[in-house]
Amino acid sequence: MSTLSVALTGNPNTGKSTIFNELTGIRQKIGNWPGVTVDKRMGYIKHDDRAISIVDLPGTYSVNARSPEEKIVIDYLLNEHPDIVVDVIDASNIERNLFLTLQLLEHHIPVLLDLNMIDEATKRGMKISSKKLSDLIGMPVVETIGRSAKSTKKLLSVFTSTVMANYKNSDLIESHIEAVAAVRAGEGKDDDKEEKVIALRYALIDKLISETVDTSNMASTSTTEKIDHFLANGFIALPILLLLLYAVFEVTFTWIGQPLADALDFIINTWFSGVVDDALTTLGVADWLHSLVVDGVIAGVGSVLTFVPLIFTLFFCLSVLDGTGYMARVAFVMDPIMRRAGLTGKGIMPLIMGFGCGVPAIMGARALDSEKDRMVSILVTPFLTCGAKLPVMALFAAVFFPDNASNVVFCMYIVGIVMAIIMAKVLNVTTFRDKQSTFLLELPPYRIPDIKTVLLETWDKGKGYLIKAGTIIFAMSVLIWFLSNYNFSGPTDEMTESFLAVLGAGVSHLFAWQGFASWQAGAAAITGVVAKEAVISTMGILYNVGDVADDTVDAANQMMTALGGSFTALSALAFMVFTQLYSPCVTALGTIKKETGKWKWMFFAFAYTCVVAWIVSLLVYQIGRLLGFN
Repeated sequence: MSTLSVALTGNPNTGKSTIFNELTGIRQKIGNWPGVTVDKRMGYIKHDDRAISIVDLPGTYSVNARSPEEKIVIDYLLNEHPDIVVDVIDASNIERNLFLTLQLLEHHIPVLLDLNMIDEATKRGMKISSKKLSDLIGMPVVETIGRSAKSTKKLLSVFTSTVMANYKNSDLIESHIEAVAAVRAGEGKDDDKEEKVIALRYALIDKLISETVDTSNMASTSTTEKIDHFLANGFIALPILLLLLYAVFEVTFTWIGQPLADALDFIINTWFSGVVDDALTTLGVADWLHSLVVDGVIAGVGSVLTFVPLIFTLFFCLSVLDGTGYMARVAFVMDPIMRRAGLTGKGIMPLIMGFGCGVPAIMGARALDSEKDRMVSILVTPFLTCGAKLPVMALFAAVFFPDNASNVVFCMYIVGIVMAIIMAKVLNVTTFRDKQSTFLLELPPYRIPDIKTVLLETWDKGKGYLIKAGTIIFAMSVLIWFLSNYNFSGPTDEMTESFLAVLGAGVSHLFAWQGFASWQAGAAAITGVVAKEAVISTMGILYNVGDVADDTVDAANQMMTALGGSFTALSALAFMVFTQLYSPCVTALGTIKKETGKWKWMFFAFAYTCVVAWIVSLLVYQIGRLLGFN
């Protein structure tokens, strides 16, 4: 029996991706659609001995092919001809969602209408007759609760039992299509005709709603509106946002993430490293190979892996906030501030993505409405604290500010946000001059986060860090070990005479006024351009090979003690600021080139972020000295 192909479509915030996650679990692939950087999510499952392939199409409000997402949806549906097209509708916002449904039916695309989140509609006092709606449009209608296992089984049964070829548009829909065709064939400007088509759609939607939805018992004010009256209030919204973010950092760096990181640190850098060290000694392997494995790979990759608990704890907390619907409010709260920078609140959304990784954040700028907003967003995203920078901040905060580590890391995040806003304003008044864009935002209702969805999103965001540790950081660790143990004469026992010391010393002169002019800091800055995690692996290798002669100190404390001998608290703070702001990693730089289509913007992003980082870190150190903090 052939594989059944299913396509999920619908507006954003309808629970479509939740349904996709429930149906596919971790049996899914994430790639990109050809020619664009919009995520392509596909899953493969089996039900009743029937293979089913499911594709989660991008959320969109229309199929007019004006945006990459709209073009992907309509091209896929018209060219790939999936067996079942599921139009996922937020039942509590059925009126707005039916606009896309009508467009699909106008293209003669049979749809299985999924009234999702039917429980929320019921809580609001809405009664929807799915049978009546099915009769009126001529298509099957099913009611679901996206995060419910029962609904998942219902959908799978519907998929395998429904033959969409047996369904066709009702007479009501066909009459509507004829009316639309008549308008478009008539005389007049295209814009005027499109307005008439939109009016026809809403007239039909009003008819469908009046005959299928009973709103007589709806409360005048919803729970979401009551919560928003408090959380999105103009006077206290920003303080609440900052308090929530601060709570996230306390959970990550004090309560959960840091204790787990300390435990993993002991396992990798003390126990495992010791076991491997003893095993290699017993086997009598060559000294160079022994050093490569213990001092290179384990010290380098291990230093990065110890921060995995922090990364996943942070992403888990942010996924919980996103699952409640609060993260969408952040754009609303930040709109007044973003407008001062020449952007709109919508511009904060790619920046929020930048807390995970700069690459999808740069790609996410495509969702912005104007070319000016897209370019500015792309060029300021590198200032945000991505997951790769987090270990650097966590390490230095733990060493130099142990009693206030979470506060210091929180401040680094604020520094990144503030610099992104400042540079957005600078770019808007110097390089990208254009009129301000309008801002339209849909706020989803507040919900209790679905734990399965939260865990899947946490894994999706965090697994890239693990992949980097096993690929780029592994390769960088081997390279760093080689550069730190060899020079032009061959192997060297004096690291200060190695290739890496020469390279680091050459760069370190640039940081004399910032207080971190050691060759080790210069070397870390160089490797950090490849990947910010490489700053940690570089430190792990350079400070974990006997620089501190104290056998009672474990590997992690040895590196921390060595760092304390190379930096003061003030110079460490300046180094953190520099690392926070300087060049995007090579992957992000490549993405900037791909998104802008020009090499000049890639080189510009590298150069101007380095200049900004150098100036700000200089100010931090010199002002700190003047205030007596050295």
